[in-house]
Amino acid sequence: MNVANLQLEGLLMAIASVNHVLVRKGIVSVKELDIALRKAEASETDQERAEGLSTSNRDAINFPIRLLQLANQRDPDDDLPSFSTLTRMVGQVKEPFNDEM
Repeated sequence: MNVANLQLEGLLMAIASVNHVLVRKGIVSVKELDIALRKAEASETDQERAEGLSTSNRDAINFPIRLLQLANQRDPDDDLPSFSTLTRMVGQVKEPFNDEM
């Protein structure tokens, strides 16, 4: 596996863990994090940004956002699932982009 991929995996899980702690301590709500992540995804998939990007490139851009969204949906009192479990979940809930319908 590419070392950069492992670094991104670690970074994503670190961000997910920090988000988890912030929710558990009441600093930010699940809803607030969800809104922030949805805004990030929307800005990355808007018409101007998506123009010229293949579906696989758009999926790659949105993968970390979607992984963090799924991690955010976990009960703050439970442990986070592993990266591989979250990855499978991203694949299972992925919906087609508007131009793919």
